[in-house]
Amino acid sequence: MKRFFFVVAFLVTSYNFGQQMVYTPVNPAFGGNTFNYQWLLSSAESQNSFTDPAIANEEQTELERFQENLNSQLLSSLSRNVFSSQLGEELEEGSFNVGDLALEIFESGEGLVINILDTITGEQTQIIVPN
Repeated sequence: MKRFFFVVAFLVTSYNFGQQMVYTPVNPAFGGNTFNYQWLLSSAESQNSFTDPAIANEEQTELERFQENLNSQLLSSLSRNVFSSQLGEELEEGSFNVGDLALEIFESGEGLVINILDTITGEQTQIIVPN
């Protein structure tokens, strides 16, 4: 009789505590709850020990940005003056040498074509100014 009560008690308790197990993924990319996205992203970013070198270079002071802008404007003005002294006020067709650069300027159906060749490295660039 003791065995009977033990078996019945075991079956009743196992029936009461048994439940169906259902797998639900955590990651929303695999069907999980979409509210987990921000938590997963912040967790991954906090564990990431790599830094992007481009982001570190973007943090410039106002003085550094002003200096870079001024250098750019000076170089632009200098190159305009060099081209205008070498080629005249307007670009004329022909071949020209400016330092280590060989320029070839001609008119085509697409517009004004400027071929620039660096005679030292062999790098070549083509600029087309549409009509």
